[in-house]
Amino acid sequence: MSAFAVQLTKGCLPSDIEPEDKHAFEELQRIGALEEVNGLWRLNSLYRAGRLYLSQDGRGYVESEFKEQKDLLIEPDHLGDAKNGDVVVAKRIIARRGRAAGKVVAVIQKAHLFTIAYTHRDTQGNFMTLDLRTGEPTHVKMPGMDLKAFKTGTVFKVDIDTEEVLEVFGHLDDPMVDEKISLALFNRHDAFPKECVDEALQIESDVIRSEHPDRIDLTHLDFCTIDPVTAKDFDDAIYFDLEKYVLYVAIADVSHYVPYFCEIDKEAKKRGFTTYLPHKSFPMLPRELSENICSLKPKVDRLAFVSKITLERDSLKPLKEEFFEAIIHSKHRFNYDTVDAILQHGFGGDDTTVSRILHWLLPLQKITQRLRKARLKHGFDFRSEEIKLTLDAQQQLLSTQIETGTPSHSLIEECMLLANQAAAKRFNGDGDSIFRIHEPPQLSKMEALLTELSAIGLYVEEYEDSPSLIRAIQAEAKKMGLEAEVDAMIIKSLRQASYASHNVGHFGLGFSHYSHFTSPIRRYADLILHRLIKTQLRDDKEEAEYLLRNIDPLCVRVSELEREATKCEWDFRDRKFARWAEKQKGMFFEAEVIEAGESAKAKLLGEIEGVVVHLRGDQVMLFDKIRVMITEVNIPQAVIMAELVNKIGKEETEL
Repeated sequence: MSAFAVQLTKGCLPSDIEPEDKHAFEELQRIGALEEVNGLWRLNSLYRAGRLYLSQDGRGYVESEFKEQKDLLIEPDHLGDAKNGDVVVAKRIIARRGRAAGKVVAVIQKAHLFTIAYTHRDTQGNFMTLDLRTGEPTHVKMPGMDLKAFKTGTVFKVDIDTEEVLEVFGHLDDPMVDEKISLALFNRHDAFPKECVDEALQIESDVIRSEHPDRIDLTHLDFCTIDPVTAKDFDDAIYFDLEKYVLYVAIADVSHYVPYFCEIDKEAKKRGFTTYLPHKSFPMLPRELSENICSLKPKVDRLAFVSKITLERDSLKPLKEEFFEAIIHSKHRFNYDTVDAILQHGFGGDDTTVSRILHWLLPLQKITQRLRKARLKHGFDFRSEEIKLTLDAQQQLLSTQIETGTPSHSLIEECMLLANQAAAKRFNGDGDSIFRIHEPPQLSKMEALLTELSAIGLYVEEYEDSPSLIRAIQAEAKKMGLEAEVDAMIIKSLRQASYASHNVGHFGLGFSHYSHFTSPIRRYADLILHRLIKTQLRDDKEEAEYLLRNIDPLCVRVSELEREATKCEWDFRDRKFARWAEKQKGMFFEAEVIEAGESAKAKLLGEIEGVVVHLRGDQVMLFDKIRVMITEVNIPQAVIMAELVNKIGKEETEL
């Protein structure tokens, strides 16, 4: 909630109102939304101030800031001019089915306070400023400064109302400006407010066992972590009791350190997710927490929230699933590369701790292989490729690498999937938790994809439903050697996974119950789930009621924040590809068509992987191998244009 909204809610004197809020204050007085009580002006009981969040169906929610309130539902025709993320004042009205609902009467703080623009000269030398997102002319002013004095390509952050420059980001010629642009476009942030950092610094830096007598002490168990080499925060640690077939998945107990409504919680709720760029992460929690007391570092005591799963030896079905607060002491930090090397070549070292851990870790890896095989009978294994970018000190693209799932990744993934399922199964699924859902695809969409694939000779004659059609398409694609290409198209045809309070299962994974429990350092949804499970363990009905009162809009919110974080990561990647392509203009590349038709696109084949170009030229067919020349690059919008030179025959590609 904005400072002005707090003033309106708690009461204030007119003299307390900031100059920029005076007009809104007077307008609220005029329409009767404010009342004077004991000399202070506040919103009367029919009105509510809060941040507005819009769902994909167009409905909005005005978020509650207090436990006794329920978020107000705003139907599309009652939104007025309000946009997603705006802080608004809404009047409560009688709604359908008795749901707390309202109508927006005023926008008191806009979510999008700025645009991003840059200086430009057209081919005739005319000066203008262009909106970086659209490429359209936009008005920008800077009191006391002639914008023409800036070098062409200077990037500004511009106030959306006054059109005045708020900040000079830098210059389009400088690769370092990309970070600022991508973060700003998708409302991602680096630095934390001072209040958050101050709170984080107040939290203890060590765990003293005697101060936590109610926690189960698991420090004697040989927990370990397995993460990327570059990881700085460790959400999860595992231990497997080989004799009893009991898996312990220990997760950083963030909810112990981050209570409701504290400054850290408010900021985490705004961010929703950690954003990962190739050179740097932008965390959801202050680094003082995420990389220290909340991180399950090796050889130190840490508070953990543990999922304990007893498996049946033959079927590997969970026999018992328990959750409890504990203290652990991770004995060793592995990285994926090291574990993969051990799995392939064995361990020849003399570290007794590592040897003890491998005594259970190696059998566990075999168990997770069986779990994966069983899972894929109901779920799907889509061959989606993640591309890792390596940048130099100036943030120029040096190289790319395809990230593939390895045995060590799969080991950890299957353990996390078990814990996530166990967490979801604690709830009924009728609005009583936060679930990770993936709705089944529409059969019509899959059939449309099949029609598109028929152009390359991929046919499926018999199928019963969407799952059987997908499996049949994958089988045909494998025969043609196009597994990865076709899987990418299938993924585009599927619905997006999201968060919801009503469970519909997870189609892609083939699970009836699924949630996100294992990453509360980097996902706000996991933190909420931890809190919900703890209300069960403590039988705290009041706390559960508060959490669930606003669970629907929270699910909408974190789903949207997830999309924004992903878009930011993609935008930054595309900007790096565009800068690389700028240096390749006039150069020839082999490519593969990934979209045919009027808006054809092709993926370049070469050392730098993942670069997509927009095609100009003759008609091409899906998955055609072609030769293209890069002709034009739009750095501000990160678009690469290429011209078709010729199609490549099969014989030529085999040379």
